[in-house]
Amino acid sequence: MSMRRSSGLIGAVSLALVLAACGSSDDGGSGDSAKTPKTRVFTADNGKITIPADPKRVVATGYAVPVMIEADAPLVGISSWKRGEPMMTDEDLATYKKLTKVAGEQAAETNYEAVAEAEPDLIVIGVPAPVLGDIDVKRLESIAPVVAIGPTVPSAWRELSRKQADAAGALDKFDAAQKTYEAKAAELKAKYEDVLPQLKLGHVGAYGEVAKGTFQREFGGSWGTNIAEDLGASYYGKVKEAGEGSRAVSEYPSIEELPAAFGEADVLTYSVNADGSVPEAVQYVLDSKLWKNLPAVKAGKSFPLRYTEAATYGQAMKTLDAIDESFAPLLKR
Repeated sequence: MSMRRSSGLIGAVSLALVLAACGSSDDGGSGDSAKTPKTRVFTADNGKITIPADPKRVVATGYAVPVMIEADAPLVGISSWKRGEPMMTDEDLATYKKLTKVAGEQAAETNYEAVAEAEPDLIVIGVPAPVLGDIDVKRLESIAPVVAIGPTVPSAWRELSRKQADAAGALDKFDAAQKTYEAKAAELKAKYEDVLPQLKLGHVGAYGEVAKGTFQREFGGSWGTNIAEDLGASYYGKVKEAGEGSRAVSEYPSIEELPAAFGEADVLTYSVNADGSVPEAVQYVLDSKLWKNLPAVKAGKSFPLRYTEAATYGQAMKTLDAIDESFAPLLKR
């Protein structure tokens, strides 16, 4: 072989090596970068976490479950979420039932082996911050990046559900659902604009304790009130001693305090189950003579509200329809 030909061969090999090196950079070209998923830093309850930019296998728990299902996230495992079943569409319920359950209803019921077997590249925990202590986060982190995005005050489900969908890279369908909800809420707000803004409302929640003789009063921003507020409803008053989470917007007075709590109300609402049945804690209030003697009740202006625990835009669409159905009599008076 001549020296000249050998030099040309060496030059060709060198060029090939240079081109291969260029292809292995992080610009998305061929080479190693094609095998290394891109990442981003995501701010969650548990800090700033490096997660896949485009997750392919997601495990979700708690309040993140219905959000991820509605947003069509790439789920490979979820926790049980029975409380949300009545608010799911038939399609979402079928998806929910089909998915592998890697945790129970409670955070402490997390099956770490089942999570590992699902081979997730992202784990989204949707439980309140105080409950996070019931989960071995370090153990989960050994399986995949973990982002904790749990509920705070009830009305914050809008922002928190968006963060959950964002973490899973599933914002397209989420944003579409949000726009649909907001359009429907605006339509109903216009429908009731000559009625609701002039009224003072009060709400009885489903979590009073009959044995202790208490009822739950929910103020603005609580589960039973926040979606009605999108229609222009105004729930008066505020918590005497605010706590964390839902206790920042609800309190538990004794049944004897019904007149003091709701005596000024023009309209009263109360939480009922998805099928319209009345929870025991609410029935306890409705059976009270003190309730029956309230001005709003005597005027026939007490209304049941279904789907009051909606925490996704899809669920909240059902809540809007239920509120519209209950408030319809107000337009005739």
